[in-house]
Amino acid sequence: MALQIEKRGKSVDEAIKNALDELNCTIEDVIIDVLEEPSKGLLGIVKRPAIIKVTLREKPEDNALRVVQELLAKMNINYEIDKVEVKDNQVRINFTGKDMGLLIGYRGETLNALQFLAGLIINKNKEERINLTLDVEDYRKKKEESLEALAIRLSNKVKETRKNVIMRPMNSQERRVVHTVLQGDPNVSTYSMGDEPNRKVVIAFKK
Repeated sequence: MALQIEKRGKSVDEAIKNALDELNCTIEDVIIDVLEEPSKGLLGIVKRPAIIKVTLREKPEDNALRVVQELLAKMNINYEIDKVEVKDNQVRINFTGKDMGLLIGYRGETLNALQFLAGLIINKNKEERINLTLDVEDYRKKKEESLEALAIRLSNKVKETRKNVIMRPMNSQERRVVHTVLQGDPNVSTYSMGDEPNRKVVIAFKK
Protein backbone atom coordinates (compact mmCIF):
# COMPACT_ATOMS: atom_id res chain seq x y z
CA MET A 1 0.00 0.00 0.00
CA ALA A 2 1.36 3.40 -0.98
CA LEU A 3 2.17 5.78 1.87
CA GLN A 4 -0.41 8.56 2.38
CA ILE A 5 -0.40 11.55 4.72
CA GLU A 6 -2.69 14.54 5.29
CA LYS A 7 -1.25 18.00 5.85
CA ARG A 8 -2.61 21.45 6.72
CA GLY A 9 -1.33 24.90 5.89
CA LYS A 10 -2.39 28.51 5.58
CA SER A 11 -2.37 27.88 1.83
CA VAL A 12 -2.34 24.81 -0.41
CA ASP A 13 1.28 25.59 -1.31
CA GLU A 14 2.28 25.68 2.34
CA ALA A 15 0.50 22.40 3.01
CA ILE A 16 2.32 20.82 0.04
CA LYS A 17 5.67 22.12 1.30
CA ASN A 18 4.98 20.67 4.75
CA ALA A 19 4.15 17.27 3.21
CA LEU A 20 7.22 17.21 0.99
CA ASP A 21 9.44 18.15 3.92
CA GLU A 22 8.02 15.32 6.01
CA LEU A 23 8.33 12.76 3.22
CA ASN A 24 11.74 14.09 2.16
CA CYS A 25 10.85 13.99 -1.52
CA THR A 26 10.02 16.23 -4.48
CA ILE A 27 6.63 17.08 -5.95
CA GLU A 28 7.27 14.67 -8.85
CA ASP A 29 7.30 11.80 -6.33
CA VAL A 30 3.77 12.37 -5.03
CA ILE A 31 0.10 12.61 -6.00
CA ILE A 32 -1.71 15.56 -4.38
CA ASP A 33 -5.43 15.77 -3.62
CA VAL A 34 -6.81 19.01 -2.19
CA LEU A 35 -9.42 18.05 0.41
CA GLU A 36 -10.27 21.58 1.57
CA GLU A 37 -9.33 24.99 0.22
CA PRO A 38 -8.36 27.60 2.87
CA SER A 39 -10.86 30.30 3.77
CA LYS A 40 -10.16 33.73 5.20
CA GLY A 41 -12.16 35.91 7.57
CA LEU A 42 -11.89 39.58 8.36
CA LEU A 43 -8.56 41.33 7.73
CA GLY A 44 -7.36 38.36 5.68
CA ILE A 45 -6.89 36.16 8.73
CA VAL A 46 -7.06 32.45 7.86
CA LYS A 47 -10.30 31.08 9.24
CA ARG A 48 -9.91 27.53 7.97
CA PRO A 49 -6.60 26.02 6.78
CA ALA A 50 -6.01 24.17 3.53
CA ILE A 51 -6.08 20.38 3.91
CA ILE A 52 -4.42 18.11 1.39
CA LYS A 53 -3.85 14.38 1.01
CA VAL A 54 -0.45 13.41 -0.38
CA THR A 55 0.22 9.92 -1.74
CA LEU A 56 3.81 8.86 -2.30
CA ARG A 57 4.21 7.30 -5.73
CA GLU A 58 5.44 3.75 -5.42
CA LYS A 59 8.66 3.06 -7.28
CA PRO A 60 8.68 0.06 -9.63
CA GLU A 61 11.37 -1.68 -7.61
CA ASP A 62 9.44 -1.25 -4.34
CA ASN A 63 6.33 -2.88 -5.79
CA ALA A 64 8.36 -5.67 -7.40
CA LEU A 65 10.24 -6.38 -4.18
CA ARG A 66 7.06 -6.52 -2.12
CA VAL A 67 5.37 -8.96 -4.50
CA VAL A 68 8.42 -11.22 -4.78
CA GLN A 69 8.99 -11.24 -1.01
CA GLU A 70 5.36 -12.22 -0.41
CA LEU A 71 5.67 -15.12 -2.87
CA LEU A 72 8.99 -16.30 -1.39
CA ALA A 73 7.51 -16.22 2.12
CA LYS A 74 4.80 -18.65 0.97
CA MET A 75 7.49 -20.88 -0.56
CA ASN A 76 9.45 -20.96 2.73
CA ILE A 77 12.68 -20.02 0.91
CA ASN A 78 15.71 -18.92 2.92
CA TYR A 79 17.20 -16.00 0.99
CA GLU A 80 18.84 -12.57 1.08
CA ILE A 81 18.49 -9.77 -1.44
CA ASP A 82 21.94 -9.18 -2.93
CA LYS A 83 21.10 -6.22 -5.20
CA VAL A 84 18.28 -4.50 -7.04
CA GLU A 85 19.06 -2.87 -10.38
CA VAL A 86 16.65 -0.48 -12.10
CA LYS A 87 16.92 0.84 -15.64
CA ASP A 88 13.96 2.54 -17.30
CA ASN A 89 11.08 0.06 -16.93
CA GLN A 90 13.36 -2.91 -16.16
CA VAL A 91 13.84 -4.21 -12.62
CA ARG A 92 16.42 -6.91 -11.88
CA ILE A 93 16.56 -8.55 -8.43
CA ASN A 94 19.45 -10.83 -7.48
CA PHE A 95 19.22 -13.24 -4.52
CA THR A 96 21.71 -15.16 -2.39
CA GLY A 97 21.17 -17.64 0.44
CA LYS A 98 21.00 -21.28 1.54
CA ASP A 99 18.09 -22.42 -0.61
CA MET A 100 19.27 -21.08 -3.95
CA GLY A 101 19.37 -24.50 -5.62
CA LEU A 102 15.77 -24.99 -4.57
CA LEU A 103 14.84 -21.54 -5.85
CA ILE A 104 16.49 -22.12 -9.24
CA GLY A 105 14.91 -25.56 -9.65
CA TYR A 106 15.52 -28.00 -12.49
CA ARG A 107 17.05 -26.04 -15.39
CA GLY A 108 15.81 -22.82 -13.84
CA GLU A 109 12.14 -23.84 -14.03
CA THR A 110 11.24 -22.73 -10.49
CA LEU A 111 12.96 -19.37 -10.92
CA ASN A 112 11.25 -18.87 -14.29
CA ALA A 113 7.85 -19.73 -12.82
CA LEU A 114 8.35 -17.32 -9.91
CA GLN A 115 9.45 -14.57 -12.29
CA PHE A 116 6.44 -15.17 -14.55
CA LEU A 117 3.94 -15.16 -11.67
CA ALA A 118 5.46 -12.07 -10.02
CA GLY A 119 5.44 -10.27 -13.37
CA LEU A 120 1.73 -11.00 -13.84
CA ILE A 121 0.91 -9.61 -10.39
CA ILE A 122 3.10 -6.52 -10.75
CA ASN A 123 1.71 -5.59 -14.16
CA LYS A 124 -1.96 -6.28 -13.41
CA ASN A 125 -4.08 -3.24 -14.35
CA LYS A 126 -0.93 -1.18 -15.02
CA GLU A 127 -0.60 1.01 -18.11
CA GLU A 128 3.20 1.00 -18.05
CA ARG A 129 4.60 -2.53 -18.03
CA ILE A 130 7.54 -3.46 -15.81
CA ASN A 131 10.00 -6.02 -17.18
CA LEU A 132 11.03 -8.07 -14.13
CA THR A 133 14.10 -10.32 -14.05
CA LEU A 134 14.83 -12.52 -11.03
CA ASP A 135 18.33 -13.90 -10.64
CA VAL A 136 20.15 -16.10 -8.14
CA GLU A 137 23.82 -15.41 -7.42
CA ASP A 138 23.98 -14.02 -10.99
CA TYR A 139 23.04 -17.49 -12.33
CA ARG A 140 20.86 -15.99 -15.05
CA LYS A 141 23.30 -13.18 -15.80
CA LYS A 142 26.18 -15.61 -16.32
CA LYS A 143 23.93 -17.77 -18.47
CA GLU A 144 22.92 -14.75 -20.55
CA GLU A 145 26.56 -13.70 -21.03
CA SER A 146 27.41 -17.24 -22.16
CA LEU A 147 24.45 -17.21 -24.55
CA GLU A 148 25.47 -13.82 -25.94
CA ALA A 149 28.99 -15.15 -26.63
CA LEU A 150 27.53 -18.24 -28.33
CA ALA A 151 25.21 -16.11 -30.49
CA ILE A 152 28.13 -13.93 -31.63
CA ARG A 153 30.26 -17.00 -32.45
CA LEU A 154 27.42 -18.52 -34.48
CA SER A 155 26.73 -15.22 -36.26
CA ASN A 156 30.40 -15.12 -37.32
CA LYS A 157 30.01 -18.67 -38.65
CA VAL A 158 26.93 -17.57 -40.61
CA LYS A 159 28.86 -14.67 -42.14
CA GLU A 160 31.75 -16.94 -43.09
CA THR A 161 29.66 -19.75 -44.60
CA ARG A 162 26.64 -17.65 -45.69
CA LYS A 163 24.46 -20.47 -44.36
CA ASN A 164 21.75 -20.09 -41.74
CA VAL A 165 22.26 -21.59 -38.28
CA ILE A 166 19.41 -22.96 -36.16
CA MET A 167 20.06 -22.77 -32.42
CA ARG A 168 18.85 -25.24 -29.80
CA PRO A 169 15.31 -24.84 -28.36
CA MET A 170 15.17 -21.94 -25.88
CA ASN A 171 12.59 -20.21 -23.72
CA SER A 172 11.33 -16.73 -24.61
CA GLN A 173 13.82 -14.93 -22.36
CA GLU A 174 16.79 -16.78 -23.84
CA ARG A 175 15.55 -16.08 -27.37
CA ARG A 176 15.22 -12.40 -26.51
CA VAL A 177 18.89 -12.35 -25.42
CA VAL A 178 19.95 -13.67 -28.84
CA HIS A 179 17.72 -11.28 -30.78
CA THR A 180 18.98 -8.32 -28.72
CA VAL A 181 22.71 -9.05 -28.98
CA LEU A 182 22.55 -9.51 -32.77
CA GLN A 183 20.04 -6.82 -33.68
CA GLY A 184 22.78 -4.29 -34.48
CA ASP A 185 24.70 -6.61 -36.83
CA PRO A 186 24.08 -5.44 -40.43
CA ASN A 187 25.08 -8.79 -41.93
CA VAL A 188 22.70 -11.15 -40.08
CA SER A 189 19.08 -11.24 -39.02
CA THR A 190 17.32 -13.41 -36.44
CA TYR A 191 13.85 -14.88 -36.19
CA SER A 192 12.11 -17.57 -34.15
CA MET A 193 10.56 -20.76 -35.52
CA GLY A 194 8.67 -23.75 -34.13
CA ASP A 195 6.25 -24.18 -31.24
CA GLU A 196 6.82 -24.03 -27.51
CA PRO A 197 8.64 -25.59 -25.75
CA ASN A 198 10.79 -26.38 -28.82
CA ARG A 199 10.87 -22.88 -30.30
CA LYS A 200 14.29 -22.01 -31.75
CA VAL A 201 16.16 -18.95 -33.02
CA VAL A 202 17.45 -18.91 -36.58
CA ILE A 203 20.48 -16.75 -37.37
CA ALA A 204 20.24 -15.90 -41.06
CA PHE A 205 22.71 -14.30 -43.46
CA LYS A 206 21.52 -11.01 -44.99
CA LYS A 207 22.03 -11.27 -48.74
